Amino acid sequence: MNDITSKVYKIAVVVPKYGLVGGGERFVLELTERIASSRRYEVHVFANKWKQQSDRITFHKVPIISFPKFLTTISFAWFANRKIAKMDFDIIHTHERIFHADIFTMHSIPHRFWVKEVRRKKMSLFDYGTSWVEKSLIDNGKCRMFLPVSGIAKEKFLQEFQVDPEKIQVIHPGVDIDKFNKLDRNICRREIRERFGINKTDTVVLFVSMNFELKGLDKLMAAMAMTKSKHPYEMIKLIAVGKGNEKKYRRLAQKLGIEENVIFAGVWKDNIEQIYLASDIFAMPSGFDTFGMVVLEAMSASLPVIISGNVGAKDLVRDGINGFVVDREDIDLISSKIGLMLDKQDREKMAKEAYKEATKNTWDRMSERVLEIYSRMASR
Repeated sequence: MNDITSKVYKIAVVVPKYGLVGGGERFVLELTERIASSRRYEVHVFANKWKQQSDRITFHKVPIISFPKFLTTISFAWFANRKIAKMDFDIIHTHERIFHADIFTMHSIPHRFWVKEVRRKKMSLFDYGTSWVEKSLIDNGKCRMFLPVSGIAKEKFLQEFQVDPEKIQVIHPGVDIDKFNKLDRNICRREIRERFGINKTDTVVLFVSMNFELKGLDKLMAAMAMTKSKHPYEMIKLIAVGKGNEKKYRRLAQKLGIEENVIFAGVWKDNIEQIYLASDIFAMPSGFDTFGMVVLEAMSASLPVIISGNVGAKDLVRDGINGFVVDREDIDLISSKIGLMLDKQDREKMAKEAYKEATKNTWDRMSERVLEIYSRMASR
């Protein structure tokens, strides 16, 4: 972005953990580092913990009272706003529930909805405290822009709160496509497949999650078993990356008669791009994901995707063009979509479209959208 004024605008960025592990943390890091690289902005991060990446960012410690637990969100919000109030900022951009901000990026759905409708649990004191802070931020009328990370987040947000839709703009997370482009797909396919004893002509379905239960590995395995019965001469393998109750899923694979078709790769800490590039299809019939970064990563590796309608990244999926959005309970439907992509030519067409969509959602493009919002606010 070209500097259109000599004025330097002071930005307060609020997040409990900066530069540490997590999808939301990654979003904040990629965005904030790019903002800080602009001479037009002076960036201050208010966090409880951080891993410093740039000397252009000033960090401020925000205390958290974690016992009793219900004070966790309340105390972070109170201390953050108190520290910010002591300085003069042009824009306060929060990625966490606090009491006052100009911009609120919503990495999740409304907390009450999450607890009662997704987790199907009773509200605890912690949940009531978190919901109270969230409601205070949204209802005080001072927040000028709300940036949900997906259409699902926007939809649930509008169901829960009365907010002018003009103040809402969906800003998806981004992806670093260069991490995939700099690798040789053929080498990755050969090395990863040799490692797991997969033939080069086998069709590989990839599943990536740190929560097998929530993300629907059991449903995907049931669909795999059905696909195997419908296409007995096709060699199909499922690689499950991440963690969950592995013994439980090994027993399920045995019960379904697909124990030789399922590979449990464990937690993949480094160069996960290699396993994406070694695969052919990505599938995740998740119970719920506000966005689902793994979907965009898969598309960056030119993988057509099969995801449930509960995944926020469905915003990027054009049914039958670069993937499919399915009902996670419809095992026959999931199986039929896997079956459609067993045709290599059709799969490769969809793969190109998946990659094309991913190029529209890089971290640079995401940052440009946020900087446009900053510029409009600053000009006022």
